Amino acid sequence: MASGRLGFVMLLAVLMLSNSLLLKAATSQVAISKQYPKQDLSLIKVKVVEFLQTQTLGYPGKVAVQAGAIDPNLKLAICHDIQVFLPSGSRAWGKTSVGVRCNAPSAWTIYAQATVNVVAQYLVAAAPLAQGRVVTHEDLLFQTGDLTQLPPGIFTDVTQALGRIVNISMNAGAVLRQEMLKVSPVVQQGQTVMITSAGKGFRVSAEGKAMTKANEGQVVQVKVANGQVVSGIARQSGQVEVVF
Repeated sequence: MASGRLGFVMLLAVLMLSNSLLLKAATSQVAISKQYPKQDLSLIKVKVVEFLQTQTLGYPGKVAVQAGAIDPNLKLAICHDIQVFLPSGSRAWGKTSVGVRCNAPSAWTIYAQATVNVVAQYLVAAAPLAQGRVVTHEDLLFQTGDLTQLPPGIFTDVTQALGRIVNISMNAGAVLRQEMLKVSPVVQQGQTVMITSAGKGFRVSAEGKAMTKANEGQVVQVKVANGQVVSGIARQSGQVEVVF
């Protein structure tokens, strides 16, 4: 009888001790949660989208930004000054990686995935274009699509392609890129050009002969009537600007 009572007392003591430990653990967990509240991961996604929207200001067409999923098991201390940045090698274009950091009260850094889509018009060949052809309006056609899915160096403005020379023959519908159309020289070697120079209170001009060919904005050497050679900036219509 006595041993039974002793066993009951010991069992009761164990139960009371277990409850006490559980209560202490729960209290400690609450204290920790209050001391180190968790960062809302959905807010991080909002910050990523806002950052990329700012980075894409000035892009042509319609820009859409989507932040990728963030591991819900990630435990981050709450941050009141979240900083978003583009890691080295990343850019706000297509599928990209974005850095998110916090410096205080607890320092942490994570990297989130995001997608930037840019739907806009771009130029394609309206008809087959032969090598050496000078591009005109009739050779160009607009199409609409996601620019981030296209190769680099595409044209989005007609003026960018007009007057260029077809570098490689292409079929109709080919997406026009920088390496496919070379810049047409505005000054040819041996061409008679008009040299102009202007300053405060004066403007002079004279004819000369170009020593080399040059594209718009390039430096070209010109021999004038007295045999002197001067350097200037090649412009459209055989004009050369000389700045002293």
